[in-house]
Amino acid sequence: MLEPLEYQFFVRGLIAATMIGALCGLLGVYIVLRRMSYIGHGLSHAIFGGAVVSYVIDVNFYIGASLWGFLSAVLINMTTRARSFIAADAAIGIITTASFALGIALISRYRTFTRSFDAALFGNILGVSNTDLYAIFGVTVLAFALILIFYRRLLFITFDPEVAPFYGVSTASVDTLFSLILAGTIVVSMQVMGVTLIAAGIVIPPSAARLLTSDFTRLSILSVAIGAFCGFFGLYFSYYVDVSSGANIVLFSAAVFVVAMAWSSLRARLTGVRRMPAGAVARLEDPT
Repeated sequence: MLEPLEYQFFVRGLIAATMIGALCGLLGVYIVLRRMSYIGHGLSHAIFGGAVVSYVIDVNFYIGASLWGFLSAVLINMTTRARSFIAADAAIGIITTASFALGIALISRYRTFTRSFDAALFGNILGVSNTDLYAIFGVTVLAFALILIFYRRLLFITFDPEVAPFYGVSTASVDTLFSLILAGTIVVSMQVMGVTLIAAGIVIPPSAARLLTSDFTRLSILSVAIGAFCGFFGLYFSYYVDVSSGANIVLFSAAVFVVAMAWSSLRARLTGVRRMPAGAVARLEDPT
């Protein structure tokens, strides 16, 4: 059972997957409750284009991809708030797929780094370096700190975005800050999860946690715990089943979701009580 721990690269991968799982679980709470799951999916594809551009113009991957992702996230947020004849989801699809297509076009033009971006698409635990660990750790600490500092503002915007401005909460500023955190999270997650699977890592843990509790604080803690648990054990078991690390993490997370759903259904039948929506039990006494 301890055989995988004999390899240093695998230990680095376990640490990275655990931190990324916890980070995605935390951010996923706000994304799922705001019904914005498409942003995680779309932004991951948009950042792929930025990663390829960074390589072509010889800019540091983390700097170039993060800036590209942040600008894409801001543009997406502006699109969702805009009043136009084009639906927000359609505009977001245009933005993200155009960026992704740009990355594919550049790969087809500069074929020397195709294998590197196969890893970006599908994840590659062998490629996790000490530098990647430092970046993941830095983003994780910063994200947890900022969400803790802006906890009440984020909570207010999550459950009542239309009323929040009347209480002095700048929705544009908070959304921009959250977009920056989300972009950084996706950038550091690419090596382990891969662009095509990051959205699942963001959506599944909070969805499973939501089946188990209606209290927002417990929901956040449980989502972080589920994300870290799935990241660690999903990667750990990938060693034995010999499949892609990112894919196995997602499949393991999906299995946890099924268990949570079965437990929730069984508990509801035994108690005869239906849980209230998370928004109904959130405490917003002082949102500022």
